[in-house]
Order: sequence, then structure tokens, then C-alpha cells
Amino acid sequence: METERVTEHEKPAASSTTEPAQPGAAAQVPGGPQGTPAAPRTHDAVPAEGPVPGARAAEEAGAGGTAPNGGPGAAGSGGQDGGERAERERRGGDRLRFVGAATRRIARGVDLDETVLGLCRASVPAYSDAILVYLRDPLPVGDERPTGPFVLRLRRSDRIPEGPLAAPTAAALSDLVPPVIPGQEFAGGDPVAAPGLGGGAAELTEVRPGGPLAEVLRGVRPVFADSPAAGTALPELLGPGRDIPEGNRAILAPLRGRRRVIGAAVFLRRPERPAFEHEDLLIAAQLATHTALGVDKAVLYGREAYIADELQRTMLPDELPQPTGVQLASRYLPAAETARVGGDWYDAIPLPGSRVALVVGDVMGHSMTSAAIMGQLRTTAQTLAGLDLPPQEVLHHLDEQAQRLGSDRMATCMYAVYDPVAHRIIVANAGHPPPVMLHRSGRAEVLRIPAGAPIGVGGVDFEAVELDAPAGATLLLYTDGLVESRQRDVWTGIEHLREKLSATARLTRPGAAAPLEPLCDEVLDILGPGDRDDDIALLAARFDGIAPSDVAYWYLDPRAQTARQARRLARRALSRWGLEELTDSVELLVSEVVTNAVRYAERPITLRLLRTDTLRCEVGDDVPQLPRLRQARATDEGGRGLYLVNRLARRWGATRLSTGKVVWFELALS
Repeated sequence: METERVTEHEKPAASSTTEPAQPGAAAQVPGGPQGTPAAPRTHDAVPAEGPVPGARAAEEAGAGGTAPNGGPGAAGSGGQDGGERAERERRGGDRLRFVGAATRRIARGVDLDETVLGLCRASVPAYSDAILVYLRDPLPVGDERPTGPFVLRLRRSDRIPEGPLAAPTAAALSDLVPPVIPGQEFAGGDPVAAPGLGGGAAELTEVRPGGPLAEVLRGVRPVFADSPAAGTALPELLGPGRDIPEGNRAILAPLRGRRRVIGAAVFLRRPERPAFEHEDLLIAAQLATHTALGVDKAVLYGREAYIADELQRTMLPDELPQPTGVQLASRYLPAAETARVGGDWYDAIPLPGSRVALVVGDVMGHSMTSAAIMGQLRTTAQTLAGLDLPPQEVLHHLDEQAQRLGSDRMATCMYAVYDPVAHRIIVANAGHPPPVMLHRSGRAEVLRIPAGAPIGVGGVDFEAVELDAPAGATLLLYTDGLVESRQRDVWTGIEHLREKLSATARLTRPGAAAPLEPLCDEVLDILGPGDRDDDIALLAARFDGIAPSDVAYWYLDPRAQTARQARRLARRALSRWGLEELTDSVELLVSEVVTNAVRYAERPITLRLLRTDTLRCEVGDDVPQLPRLRQARATDEGGRGLYLVNRLARRWGATRLSTGKVVWFELALS
């Protein structure tokens, strides 16, 4: 856990707006002589309802000065019992108003830093001149049982800066709570030493079991530093050799959460300021209780946020594949910091024949449930893609899966399959916003894809459309969070997206495609302030394609002579491409794979060679059983073909198709 910097307030300046004064004490200049009117702080005032604590009493006190105990309005009252009773009631009301305002400020914090900062700003200077907040390191979460020693780390400290009226006796307090140079950063959880400044309170304190500090923390109730219980506990907490203000000017308040003690707060007053009273122990107890509960809440919130981040991260691809003939880029943005998980997802799945499936979907809602359903649908889509089903069939099976998950599981999805050899793309839609294609010429068009019904409706058919995918064109698949918000409807947003793409393309030189990663950033710039009503998934695909001159394709009858024919065809293709150095390896591997296909096939087999950054060979047949690599025994006559492929090829694999299977391997181009 990282320790925050000590914060020094700006020097108070005169203002007509004051904040709650010290409960039970006259409004004074912090660190000034007793009875001097207070100069209110100019920032971070604790809000209070009704009269500001101490302000009304200070007006009544007027030139009469303050009471010996520093209480507001303790001007000479002639010793009348009625005046003393009214004064006590007034001071009690001021305390209640201060506690109410302070606890509201503490409760406003969502994370750990905001909660601790709320305590510091509420306490200084209205209640104390300085404060040190220690929290357990590490902080236990929920019902977790802490392991290891009980260590307290100084999380934050705050104090009033010394003004021109500060007394020399305030030096001890300054040593405990030193200021920090503006811009001084923290690294690794420890503060960087500020040059020229003395050391402050101890950064880390290990609480000895059965020691005085452990006993005070176990007692839960705040205690004065002068009390026998805290006499040795504070030096153990703050470190040896620290001067602690005397005369009830220091309070040690344990911070107990819902299960256990999680820290401690030390409230300090300067010697020239009136000492704490016994009623101030009740205020310290209230501040400590609300702070501890706020810290518990912040720790639980942090754990939930961590779980949400990890869930969302694992549901989306760690990195996109790099299939042949297409470039890919993606972006994901959550709806807001308070809604870190959602149902939007994207995926790119390599398919046989150098094809790639592009998927973008959006599950209804922004919750853990939506993210979990999204994960199940994404896994289902990957499995269906591995079976090489047509896009409309994939959406049909996703629809059935969503209905099995529940009657209210709704989602939209766009599923497209790009073939870099044919320069074609097949797209099916299930209620998703239409994709936008940016051509190399700079023209952006919204593709006309039948909308279809959302996944989970049931009983509907999905229609696939086949379109041209020219080289240099960019296809953008996205979720509705990019184009729809409270300020605009979805079709207005789609038109805005199309115009943004056209404007971005005009910034590049004619005939050149815009770089893909910067293009994604430009697309996200269409979001204005307040437009993030939904999470956003964006998948961009730049179609490079594979030139026909880099493709060799043959149909071969399953005969005994087919392997020899395949070797001859492969040798000719390599010679045409100037890759004669790969001839021996390719002929050997092609012969092994084709021989295995001919042995079981009943229909013509296919042989295809692709030259890109690698040399890829694909052999397809009508037998769905996939070959398995196995270790042949010394007496076996066969079974060594795939072993040779595994040793000589850079990569190889086998994929089942709806009409059979494809076995492929790749060799590096020297």
C-alpha cells in the first residue's frame, strides 16, 4: 500500500466565510496567542448546517475575551447559573454540528485516499492542529484473517502551517508532522526524503503483541497521551525521541472496522491552543468509528474493482492474432470508472484457408452477470468458428445458447469471415449496428447488412451477405456505445462516424490507407463530454489480401500416383517464385501429408501453396478425422509422417471443416 504525502495547508487568509471552529474552544488563530480571532481556512471547509461551531459564541464574547478553557462565548457572565447552562448547551450543539459535518465529509469518500483525506480535512484545524493516520499494512479485506506481524503504516498526515504568530513551542509538532515540498513524489510506497527537513513520525511501526500500543488498540476507545495507558503507546507508534505535546493535547484513537482494528489516528494540538477536554474524546471516537467503517468500505470497493478489472481483462483477448492478409487493431473502453465491466466484446479467430473470423458483440447490461454471459457467448462463438460453420449458422447456435442461459439473456452480434485469397467477406448480423468500410480512396460507406433479431429472441433466421473486400480497405466493427448516447440517436452517431472516417482519410496522402492504430484513436475522438453512456468495443480490420500470383491451387484425384504428382506441382510453383532452396523440404512434407490424405479420401483432395511472409501448404480431404502425432515404434512400417512434419515445419496443424478437414504446415522463407 502506498503511503501518501504529508499535506500542508495554505496559510489562512481573512474571509467572510468561516468553517466549523474547534468544538468546545474559542475560534483562534492556530498557533497564535489565546483569544486572537481566527483566520478561517480558504479551502476544504467542513460543511455544517446551522451556525458554524464557535462563530456565534465568538461574536457574543466580543471584547470580553475567552474563557480559561478556551470555550466559545465564555465571556464574563457574572457567575450566573443560567448563563453557564446556556453556554454548555451552546457548546454541546456546536460539537454535534461539527461531528455531523465531519462524518458526512468522511462518508463521501469512495476509495481509501478520499476517506482518509476526508478525516484529515475535517479535523484540521477545526478540531486539532495536526493529525496522523496510520493504517494496517496490508489491510485485510472482509473476513480475511491477517497473516504475519501487525504493522501500521503512516497513510497520511496533515497540519496547519506556522504563521507569523506561531510560537517556538510549535517546533515539536512540526517535527512530528513535517511539510512536503510541492511536487515531491512517492516511489514504491515510501516518501522521498525532502532535503533540509527533519524526519517526522515513524513511517512503519510493528505493533508488539501484548505491548502498550497493542493494549490501547485492543481497548478501542480514544485516550489522552497523558493517560497511563497511552504514556508508552504513543512513543511506540510515533518512534523514539519524539516530543509529544503535554497536558491533554494529544489523543490516540484506535480505528476499528467491522471485524478488527485496522489502524489508529493521532490528533495533536499546539501548546498555545487550549487542551482537549473529556468531551473531545467522544468526538474523536465518532471520527475514528466513521473513518474505520469508511476504510472498510473503501477496501471492499477496491477488491470489487480489482475483480471487475480482472474479469473484464480475461474476457477479452490479451492480444489479437496476426493472420495472413489482414491487419487488426482493437479498442475497449468501459462505460465509466464506477461500471468497469460490461457485456461488450470483440474477437478475431483464425480459420482454415488463411481466413479470419471477425466478431463484435454486446450483451445487455453493465454488470458482473453481463460480463459472465458475454464470456460464455464468446467461448461458444470460438467453438463454432473452429467448426468452420457459415456466419448465419454461428449466429443461430449463439441464439440457442443464449436461450439456454435464460429467458432474458439478450445480445447483439456481428459475425464476419474474410477470405484474403478471394478478397471477399461474408457477414451476418444479429441486431447489431452496421459496419462501416473505409476504402483506400477515402470514401466511407455504411454496409447494407440485414439487421436480424438480437441473440436470445429465438425462432428467427439469420441472413448472410457476401461482399467485396478490396485490398487497402478498412472494415470497422463496433458496439452501440460508440455511436449512441443521450445527446444523439444511433443513426446520427453512425453518420457522424462515417464523416469522421472520411475526414481522417483526407489527412493521408492520396491512394494510401490511414495507419490503423491512429485511426482507432481518431474514431474514439468522436465521443464528446458526457457521451460515455455505454461501454465501447471497436475492432478494425485492414484488408491486404493475398495476390493471385502468390497462390497455387490444385485438385488431385485420390490415386497411388497422387503423391508424386503433388511433389512435381509443388516443385514447379517454388521454381516460379524463386524458392528453390525450399524444394527438398517442401517435397518431403507434401509427399507425407498427401499420402495420408489419399489413403482415406474418397473424393478429390486439394493442394494449395500460399506465399506471403511464410510459405504455407494446405492439403484438404473429405475425411473429418484429424491426424494425431504419435511416436512410432521401431518395428512399425508407418506412423512417422507427422513426426517429420513436426520436426521440419515451423508450424503445423489440422482443422476440421464442414466438408472434411485441412492439414497445413508453414516454412520460413530464407
